Amino acid sequence: MSIEVNHLLKQYDGQKAVDDISFAVEKGQIIGFLGPNGAGKSTTMKIITGYLSQDAGTVKVCGIDVKENPVEIKKKIGYLPESNPLYPDMYVKEYLQFIGGVHQISNLKSQISNVIELTGLQIEQKKKIAQLSKGYKQRVGLAAALIHDPEVLILDEPTSGLDPNQIIEIRNVIKNQGKTKTILFSSHILQEAQAVCDRVIIINKGKIVADDTVAHLQMVNQGSQTVTVQFDAAIQLVWLETLDHVQKISEIQPFRFSIQTVIPSWYVNNS
Repeated sequence: MSIEVNHLLKQYDGQKAVDDISFAVEKGQIIGFLGPNGAGKSTTMKIITGYLSQDAGTVKVCGIDVKENPVEIKKKIGYLPESNPLYPDMYVKEYLQFIGGVHQISNLKSQISNVIELTGLQIEQKKKIAQLSKGYKQRVGLAAALIHDPEVLILDEPTSGLDPNQIIEIRNVIKNQGKTKTILFSSHILQEAQAVCDRVIIINKGKIVADDTVAHLQMVNQGSQTVTVQFDAAIQLVWLETLDHVQKISEIQPFRFSIQTVIPSWYVNNS
């Protein structure tokens, strides 16, 4: 197994952020880690990467215990945190050189060129990070996570705050990387998991409430409704598809759409 989580517990001032959860991820899987904001996704990911220590339970990455060997597992993991901390005054290539140096990469120059191409940073690579749009800053964070060619990628809300075109581009990068790596990425958007995942783990209030393949995870129709929306000008379908809980969109006529929504039972019953 690439990731093994057993009876994981993390508390803050007596409140359980992660409450006795267990799951395993096989090599080569893309797993969507879903749940509302505050569900425990980021805390779990920080523990898996060794950024936080757990109060109970065990975590192994590529067979290595995270708590016992925190430095060794960091060689196996590429991590893009939700906040994506960057150095705005550094140039893109300069920043990647810095991160690559931390990982002591021998073929650093060629690896930087490789990750720049993988993440589509070619046209922005000579700019300072402060000059980049949020979408390109996310790409820089993803390039930094990939610089040492890790076996496991942990991506915390990688498309948060991006416009629809940027979301599609980042999703494509994730899918391409999933061909050779194990990927765990968090989101609160169900459709995002449907677009790229092999399997979905849903967490709410610190507990896992569902764990299944995308094909078999049937969402119970709770308060499903269809609305008709009329716009004053042309709009791309991709903008509507990024909305939470959208199940189906049909274009009735130019500028007019029928949108079917469904709220999953885990969200209704646990939020």
